[in-house]
Amino acid sequence: MAAGKAMAAAEPLGRTAEEVAWAEALRGACEPEHHWRHRREFLLRNVGEPPAAGSAQLQRLVSLSMVWANHVFLGCRYPPQVMEKALEMAEGIQVTGAPVRTTRDELVAKVKKRGISSSNG
Repeated sequence: MAAGKAMAAAEPLGRTAEEVAWAEALRGACEPEHHWRHRREFLLRNVGEPPAAGSAQLQRLVSLSMVWANHVFLGCRYPPQVMEKALEMAEGIQVTGAPVRTTRDELVAKVKKRGISSSNG
């Protein structure tokens, strides 16, 4: 009985071992542990019953989890509607160790503020 309680406490978000195994099957072959831990949380937070393999519902969930992870860890940007949906689904996920990035727009604003020409001419 104590082993069962310890196992349940170790499962993310109070999910069953079967649900965690379902999510583990979605991990990318080269996905770093740090990225995967947070993306797995995204998946488990946003799935009711795990959708059927190959279903449109599963493809959408996995795609949005990748959008969110790519945005957080790699600095990727997507169309506003996609970003809004992914960020909404990620509410409450506490990410530690994510890189802080300067966007192109922020760099251009700095250059303009200093009055530096960015042209090569």
